[in-house]
Amino acid sequence: METIFQPDAIIIGSGLAGLTAAMEITNAGKKVLLIDQETEQNIGGQAFWSFGGLFLINSPQQRRMGIKDSYELALQDWKGTAGFDRKEDYWPRKWAEAYLKFASQEKYEYISRLGIKLMFMVGWAERGDGSANGHGNSVPRFHVSWGTGTGVVKPFVEKAYQAQKKGLLQMKFRHRVTELIVENGKLKGVKGDILEDDDKARGVETNRNVISQFEYTAPHIIIASGGIGANHELVRKNWPERLGTAPENMVCGVPAYVDGKMIGIAENAGAHIINRDRMWHYTEGIQNWDPIWPKHGIRILPGPSSLWFDAKGNRLPAPFLPGFDTLGTLKYIQNTGFSYSWFILTQKIIKKEFALSGSEQNPDITNKDYPLFLKRIFGKKAPGPVEAFKEHGKDFIVSDHLEDLVKKMNELSGDHLLDYEKIKSQIEARDRELDNKFSKDTQVNYIRSTRNYLGDKLGRVAAPHKILDPKNGPLIAVRLNILTRKTLGGIKTNLSGQVLKEDESVLEGLYAVGEAAGFGGGGMHGYRALEGTFLGGCIFSGMKAGKYIAELKTDNSNT
Repeated sequence: METIFQPDAIIIGSGLAGLTAAMEITNAGKKVLLIDQETEQNIGGQAFWSFGGLFLINSPQQRRMGIKDSYELALQDWKGTAGFDRKEDYWPRKWAEAYLKFASQEKYEYISRLGIKLMFMVGWAERGDGSANGHGNSVPRFHVSWGTGTGVVKPFVEKAYQAQKKGLLQMKFRHRVTELIVENGKLKGVKGDILEDDDKARGVETNRNVISQFEYTAPHIIIASGGIGANHELVRKNWPERLGTAPENMVCGVPAYVDGKMIGIAENAGAHIINRDRMWHYTEGIQNWDPIWPKHGIRILPGPSSLWFDAKGNRLPAPFLPGFDTLGTLKYIQNTGFSYSWFILTQKIIKKEFALSGSEQNPDITNKDYPLFLKRIFGKKAPGPVEAFKEHGKDFIVSDHLEDLVKKMNELSGDHLLDYEKIKSQIEARDRELDNKFSKDTQVNYIRSTRNYLGDKLGRVAAPHKILDPKNGPLIAVRLNILTRKTLGGIKTNLSGQVLKEDESVLEGLYAVGEAAGFGGGGMHGYRALEGTFLGGCIFSGMKAGKYIAELKTDNSNT
């Protein structure tokens, strides 16, 4: 007679956070049922598509690059960035402090044991608002996995299949949870729809045809279903007034399955959802010329040299420079009355400073191709995917002459708001600031300063040069769209990942991890993020909940 598989825990979502929790629980010899509305091709979730950035403090890579970092400095940066100011921020603060300790102590060893390797150069993301105790990273902390997001996800996926072979884990794909079963104030299980199978490739939107229903029980239920990034209706509903009017048009940085529905289902079961208005969306989105999912957008990870103009042709003021203050720039752009802006740059800048977020946009790093990576650093052209966008991307314009470039920019937008003479005078003024080794232009000064960091000088920041000098051309314009990405608020949890009700009591049997929990506590990032903290937040929150359940006395009372 076949033995019935009775799990100790059910995990909803096969992304990075859910896989981490599953690994910790099965490592203890306990059983896990992993369910997901998507197909098996999508195991690993959003993390698979990421650039693979991981936030670490005082890492060996930082020390080799001459970077002096510490828990105290990182805490200073995190507090200045998060801006915690609400009663509901009690648990997010606790999670932030715990995560920083993890990032400064255990995290490097944790990922190294799994075989995750990091590139030698440390990136400087989200450089901040220009103040020591304000928003941003004081030092480079963005460690890219050798293998991008696929390299981060791979060991966790392998651990899942190993646990499956041992009989400790079962996976049920195309299972969409529609209800959490609660009895006498305690979670007992899940029920929902079984969806028709679908053979579409990873990331492509799949059908939602219901063919049957299911119901499973377990003493512990973990929600690891992600955020709301692909649900633009919900993004607009939760959009905060402080960021201006919600954009009418946005591109999407995540697959269609990132719909946020489990957050609402958890709320119906009694979970307290906090900080709904805290989100993380990018201002440097471009339409993917070869899309995988609906409204597929790619984020440019820019170096600091491109000139940034709003839709009316005004150069953005400091600190709203490329790669500095994501949400500050978003607010500035939205307050112009238009949801797009422009980069104007040169071939020298695009070659050195343009990286595209996404594992598929970085084949050299994703495929661990050393010769191709060296070509990225020392070659004459930008990386192949960047050059492909320059040639095929709807948002890219190339010209040898500024007047022609501005004309085509107006034609592309259809708004005809840009005045050639106005644009020209601003670029000429900036170019004159390069005639001396000193300047009053904040952006020029910063470009010169940042090249004192070896990582930026080698592979991230172009040598200062005049935009309108023909030898630095051709000129390139890029229309930038608002790109949806991350949920910073979510399901409130304690430091064990247990879901809390509004009165702070534990909703027994229910846990939340990853983006669904605002990466911990219902919003450990506060209002803004330091970057590289999303994948790490998935790992940390999944680890915390998984270890907590792993250490509990086995309880199969639901059988």
